[in-house]
Amino acid sequence: MNTVSATEQQQDSTRARMQAMGRAARAAARLMARADTGTKNAALNAIANELDRQRPQLAAANAKDMQHGRDSGLDAALLDRLELTDARIDGMIEGLNQVADLPDPVGEISDLKYRPSGIQLGKMRVPLGVIGIIYESRPNVTIDAASLCLKSGNATILRGGKEALHSNGAIAACITAGLKQAGLPEAAVQVVETTDRAAVGAMITMSEYVDVIVPRGGKGLIERISNDARVPVIKHLDGICHVYIDDRADREKAFNIALNAKTHRYGVCNAMETLLVAEGIANEVLPRLAAAYSEKGVELRGCEKTRAIVPDAQPASDEDWVTEYLAPVLSIRIVADMDAAMDHIAQYSSGHTESIVTEDYTRARRFLAEVDSSSVMVNASTRFADGFEYGLGAEIGISTDKIHARGPVGLEGLTSQKWIVFGDGQIRE
Repeated sequence: MNTVSATEQQQDSTRARMQAMGRAARAAARLMARADTGTKNAALNAIANELDRQRPQLAAANAKDMQHGRDSGLDAALLDRLELTDARIDGMIEGLNQVADLPDPVGEISDLKYRPSGIQLGKMRVPLGVIGIIYESRPNVTIDAASLCLKSGNATILRGGKEALHSNGAIAACITAGLKQAGLPEAAVQVVETTDRAAVGAMITMSEYVDVIVPRGGKGLIERISNDARVPVIKHLDGICHVYIDDRADREKAFNIALNAKTHRYGVCNAMETLLVAEGIANEVLPRLAAAYSEKGVELRGCEKTRAIVPDAQPASDEDWVTEYLAPVLSIRIVADMDAAMDHIAQYSSGHTESIVTEDYTRARRFLAEVDSSSVMVNASTRFADGFEYGLGAEIGISTDKIHARGPVGLEGLTSQKWIVFGDGQIRE
């Protein structure tokens, strides 16, 4: 006699709930696609007002998550990311207001032209449909993701980390209230309320309901989603970013950029992890940079040529060139020229962000054309690879894929384009 275990029953129940959420999201997406800008902005403003009004409830919910986190042994960094302070609630409200102020991309028509047949052909920007977003501990991501999806006319299903279960639930109540006040479908933003891992498995395989998945979190989460999903995924796995100092670089620019790219913040995906230096300039720039890095407590790992100039550097291994440290550690390689630098980048880059420091216009243009990453820079710190710095407002993530969305993903990245045709009775002969 076959018996169904309690675990299997729970998984079946979770899958059924996710299917129901998917159906509701698909229906809501059709309504969101026709919502006008004023209505969407009214919803964003109403959600902001609800967050402000519900501060005590948000604090109480977050206190439960914080206590559970402490009891579970979460480290200080994760607890800090989890905490919802008044200042962070202010930040979420400000983020909603900023998204409301952004231009609405939906319905924008471009490239209109007449064809010999007399038809007029163009492209219209439209929502993607239903976006599934899977993320880890930070509850403010719930608002970031919801606001961008809402303004771009999409429906979304949000699955946050179990650490923020109560906080996300309280935020979801504010979102639902705001949508209702604006007359938009409540199912336009749904937050998964179960910690069952089967919910993620169901979401990433519901191709009939979900159009795209955006994972935000550690490499393990993103690899799992990428490997198991039957739905297109917008993602990046690593941020192995490079700065190349050319032998025609301005020395002061090179120093400031290389220092900022590594030490402005360590645990972010757009921090430089490998510094490449042309051998013709290495003796001039490396000693000063090494001293500045040492002052900030950065451990250096270098090739043999680097260690000849910076004896305190540790030997760099092959593993160092493919490591995203997210820490005060930097690998340094001296290369013959720009071609050698681009060869290194082609072999080891994760496709996130690369920068060249040079005063040679021709070399700068070559670097821009030939380096195949989502952001390529000339004489600027890699730390600028960010949705806010690019003027996108809030950012739903970084994409290193070569699909329609590449680099920081804002409102436009959550839309696509379809062909539109205006005719006046033309028929094809």
